[in-house]
Amino acid sequence: MNYRRLGKTGFDISEISLGTWQVGGKWGDDFSHDNAEKILHAAVDAGINFIDTADVYGAGESEKAVGKFVKSRSERIYVATKCGRQLSPHVSEAYQPAVLRKFVEDSLQNMGLETLDLIQLHCPPTEVYYRPEIFELFDRLKDEGKILNLGISVEKVEEALKGIEYENVTTVQIIFNMFRQRPAELFFEQAQKRNVGIIVRVPLASGLLTGKFSKSSSFTEGDHRFFNRNGERFDKGETFSGIDYETGLAAVEELKCVFPAYANLAPVALRWILQFAAVSTIIPGASNPEQATANLEALRIPNLSAEQCAAVNGIYEKYIKPQVHHLW
Repeated sequence: MNYRRLGKTGFDISEISLGTWQVGGKWGDDFSHDNAEKILHAAVDAGINFIDTADVYGAGESEKAVGKFVKSRSERIYVATKCGRQLSPHVSEAYQPAVLRKFVEDSLQNMGLETLDLIQLHCPPTEVYYRPEIFELFDRLKDEGKILNLGISVEKVEEALKGIEYENVTTVQIIFNMFRQRPAELFFEQAQKRNVGIIVRVPLASGLLTGKFSKSSSFTEGDHRFFNRNGERFDKGETFSGIDYETGLAAVEELKCVFPAYANLAPVALRWILQFAAVSTIIPGASNPEQATANLEALRIPNLSAEQCAAVNGIYEKYIKPQVHHLW
């Protein structure tokens, strides 16, 4: 495992870490604590020391599983969680310091921890980034010893750029992959100038970039890839990185021609992300222990050549950029 500095948090974390959106099992299934425990142990046994969760994952069960697990291990494991998505309706007016404080305290109770290494605002509405009182709350929570660091999880580059204007924002979690390249244009440069850590989520475009899907692939009704194709439940950019599924499949077929040696494109897709020095860590998910360790194959393959990177960019320009570049 290789480790990178997570911006001004000062944490040295595994460059491939673990996201726990589906750690209790496949999307749409009931949460399995037994499965979660196996995934978490497999990840940390392999050198992963950063785990990202949220209070809404598994209706709090993911946080409980992560907290129980962390206390069972002797290694220093950094825990990040998120707050805000419980609000319904999820609008700026619902974001109030007292409400967010309660969410943080509930997360601490869920996990049985005294302090959160990193609490992240969970993709709040854009208007929230223009409300300093929201960000000031987390200075008080830090003074009280309830958190060590504040981060933000964003949908749009514009939100990331606004968010890092606040000095106490130490990290940004953002979608970045072969099919979502805009963050590398301006945001990465600005984040590095401010020593802000970058946590990359949805690195495989909801599985598209594994190369394993086809037009006949099906998803269960509880899977966001089934019900959120057009943003019916949350931002459509979270599902397949906002790409039309058929367009994504066509782009992937061309990627397979660029990387014919790989039956599974996932390691290549992760390696591509790691070639950006601004990235602190990638948090692919896993619904079984084998997936958690399979992602680490990216650490064992060489960097993409200049010719391969140019081919990836050409495919992005041809298929993806016209659809999504301007949206997120």
